[in-house]
This record gives sequence, structure tokens and C-alpha cells, in this order.
Amino acid sequence: MEISAACIKELREQCGAGIMDCRAALMKTDGDVEKALEVLKEQGFAKAAKKADRAANQGLVEAYIHCGGRIGAMVEVNCETDFVARTDEFKELAHNIAMQVAAMNPVYISEEDIPADLPKEEREVLDVNSVCLLNQAYIRDPSLTIKDIIVENVAKMGENIKVSRIARFDLSE
Repeated sequence: MEISAACIKELREQCGAGIMDCRAALMKTDGDVEKALEVLKEQGFAKAAKKADRAANQGLVEAYIHCGGRIGAMVEVNCETDFVARTDEFKELAHNIAMQVAAMNPVYISEEDIPADLPKEEREVLDVNSVCLLNQAYIRDPSLTIKDIIVENVAKMGENIKVSRIARFDLSE
């Protein structure tokens, strides 16, 4: 089956993947853009899993101050190279994560950060989808989690990306 340039362009606009990756996904799904998006998403998760063990020593600290200056957040987002850390896409990712922290007030970055010595009763009532940043629904698209957003960016940028530290400040607390 011949895949048109318009189909490839449409798919690239939706997911940001490379031309050859989009073409291969469209070939695999007989030109169905929606199914191709799913294929590319699965490939993105596979790429992210392969890169998860790689050291991420570069990155940036992003601060976000909400309107009125009463709520603010800081996040440290790491990647493998300073080249990626300087890209607009990486800066936008860090900014969006800082906004997420300001809006949703996560306590932990991931489930692994929940203390093991937390009493069993507290652990049972703990909603990991609200207290763990990576499990939270993304404020700009609730159908995705922060982990999904990071995985998409790992696939797009080709490097391991991780959130190392978060802090939230609120004058009313």
C-alpha cells in the first residue's frame, strides 16, 4: 500500500515522531492514522523503557509562579545532555511539570518515593494518583498522566528524562 505524504504529515503533526517512523506505522496499520498513533505510542513506551537506566545528569530547574504570586513551584528535570536541556521542547516540558506541581500539589514524585515505614493504615488510604506526580492526570489533557507526557518526550528527544526534585510553595499554608 502506498502512503501519501499528507497522511504522514498529519500523523507527524499529532505525535511529533520522525518521518520514517510515521511511514512505518502507517504501513503497519494500512494507512489508519488512529491505529498508527497507537503503534507509535507503544513504540515510545518501549524506547522509554530502554533508556530508563541511562544516566540523566544534565537538565534544568524550572520555576513557576501562579497569577497573584501566592502559589509557586520549582522542579528539577534531568536529561542526558545539555544539548537537549537547551531545547525549547525540554524547557516547555519542565515548565508544564512545574505548573502541574503548582496546581495539583503532589507530595511524592513516584510511588517508589513513598516511605516504606509509612503506617499500613495510612498507606491503604493513600491515593497514589493524587499524591504521586507521575501518576497524576495531566492538567492540560486529563486523558494522559505526567508519566505519559515524559514518555512521549523521551521518544521524541531520544534521551532519558526524569524528574528529580519538586517543591511547592503556598502562602495560605
